[in-house]
Amino acid sequence: MAMITNDWLPAVREEFAKPYYRQLYQFVKEEYSRTVVYPPAEDIFNALHFTPLSEVKVLILGQDPYHNEHQAHGLSFSVLPDQKEIPPSLQNIYKELQDDLGCKIPNNGYLKKWADQGVLLLNTVLTVRAHQANSHQGRGWEQFTDAIIQAVNAQDRPIVYMLWGRPAQSKIPMLTNPKHLILKAPHPSPLSAYRGFFGCRHFSQANQFLKEHGIEPIKRGVPHCPMDNGANYEKITS
Repeated sequence: MAMITNDWLPAVREEFAKPYYRQLYQFVKEEYSRTVVYPPAEDIFNALHFTPLSEVKVLILGQDPYHNEHQAHGLSFSVLPDQKEIPPSLQNIYKELQDDLGCKIPNNGYLKKWADQGVLLLNTVLTVRAHQANSHQGRGWEQFTDAIIQAVNAQDRPIVYMLWGRPAQSKIPMLTNPKHLILKAPHPSPLSAYRGFFGCRHFSQANQFLKEHGIEPIKRGVPHCPMDNGANYEKITS
């Protein structure tokens, strides 16, 4: 695993000394040595590397890394730029972005531009065995990523959480900061997107919230997107 060296380190350092993390580290090390695991070991903490704690504006919480070849690279919902197939959930995210803000759907699923602007793209489990979804659940990653979420919750500034689906929304009891905005919707999976993810307008709501608090909104890194040039946004009504 690549070392965490930015301002996330003091926020999560205590976790490394706990018994659960020692067991997790040993498990993950053994898994990489004997089978194919995603993402590559050097990419496990990319969500933290690309988005320092002091720069987090939005947290989008995923579950498991993609488990097929040449997809996962440490950011939830994102795939590598030369991956030709955009996963179905990300296709639906792009569709909602287009419907919400008129953004042109891009030809790749690489979301690093979001991470670079303060969108923490965090999975609750950071590794997975190839072609075996959820194979690393219950091994300790959930406790570690809870510590990450708690560190975000402790930030004394406006932050937006986009919580899609029940597993993500199970973290709501941890989110106690009155300065933060929680947006909930069904997961963008094809199995549930039509139950309320489509039409949730989370992207415009998030940027309106940030703008109202004097924070630079997120530019989606998508061509011909009104979000990139100062469009008007709906007021939050929740």
